[in-house]
Amino acid sequence: MSSLQEQGLPEYDAVKDGLRKGDPHHSAWGLYGENDELGTLNRLTNGRVVEAARSEIVAGTRISLNLPLSLQTPSQKSFFNRALFHQDLIHKAPRIVNDDIWTFNTQISSQWDGLRHFAYQKEQKFYNGVTLSDIHGEGFIEGDTTRDARTSVNGIQAIAKQGIIGRCILIDYHTWRLSLPNPPPYDPFTTTAIPLSTLLSVLESQKTTIKFGDILLIRTGYGAAYNLKSEVELSALKSINPPYLGGVQQSEEMLRWIWENFSAVGGDQPSFECWR
Repeated sequence: MSSLQEQGLPEYDAVKDGLRKGDPHHSAWGLYGENDELGTLNRLTNGRVVEAARSEIVAGTRISLNLPLSLQTPSQKSFFNRALFHQDLIHKAPRIVNDDIWTFNTQISSQWDGLRHFAYQKEQKFYNGVTLSDIHGEGFIEGDTTRDARTSVNGIQAIAKQGIIGRCILIDYHTWRLSLPNPPPYDPFTTTAIPLSTLLSVLESQKTTIKFGDILLIRTGYGAAYNLKSEVELSALKSINPPYLGGVQQSEEMLRWIWENFSAVGGDQPSFECWR
């Protein structure tokens, strides 16, 4: 019996063409309820969180995974042409008091993609069939910006209620690649794909085991490559829209592997998968 069957979840082939008739391919809408806003994060059950804390925490060291919000500000450009981070520091004279006003696109630095971010383009629907009008509200006109939207469906706040907490594994592709006698080339600023077979080789080298419901993080080396670029070079790369970006391979076997094992995935690059 597979891990999915043990959890009472459908196999990958059952969702490949859409779990429900009429739904988009590779969707499992309705699996966790018609009004669910968490998706595979439902796999992070209380039992799995307790087990992870009991068996995995040893040193208690806390590590931030966030890039600086201002990382892209110096070049005055950003990938995908998103609004940069800016800080207004206000002295509240005559008192010795400071206030801050921060403005930025929430995807300008490290972030989790919410389920209202990128829809099925042909069907024009987000997770569980949510539409643009459901998100922007009554009277929405395509192409407009909705300020202070009053709807929260599929919003990131649904995730924030409990946070994303569980057992996480790191695939350090960057360190593994550089440890090889003849490291294969990898340029994160090109559409270079990392295949599943390579990720499995890294896991074997690390002696890392996967448990169902794990959170997967992949270190491709994007940060190291970014830090070696001058602001002039970065500005030129950011002028290409959409940009060329490396990441995991876009393949059926990659999707199957993710569905069969993980609750969430993330990486050190602007897009998890190779992109153009």
